[in-house]
Amino acid sequence: QVQVVESGGGLVQAGGSLRLSCTASGLTFDDYAMGWFRQAPGKDREGVSCISRRGDYTYYADSVKGRFTISRDNTKNTLYLQMNSLKPEDTAMYYCAVRKTTYCLASWSSFPSFAHWGQGTQVTVSS
Repeated sequence: QVQVVESGGGLVQAGGSLRLSCTASGLTFDDYAMGWFRQAPGKDREGVSCISRRGDYTYYADSVKGRFTISRDNTKNTLYLQMNSLKPEDTAMYYCAVRKTTYCLASWSSFPSFAHWGQGTQVTVSS
């Protein structure tokens, strides 16, 4: 059974940083691309970032480019999202997801392309 668990969320002031982590078990971690999504209250879930199975290709939403960095450690079955220069509009529940493919591809933020999802970790950025 595949389990995906996020951690690292919290409350931070605008301009601050947080690092989210996600561990996935019950699968061969480095066979799959991985992604981060977020959902703010009253808004649709949106793609934040995606990383290929070996970490050699990454994709970002325009809203986070230059501020967020996705990475992975396949020896630890762990995905990361380093978030810098946080803004109040980054406040959301952040979800980790296992993609069905090894690469993210152009349609990387398409929900049906992801097979397994975590329960989310809350990030709140105060102004």
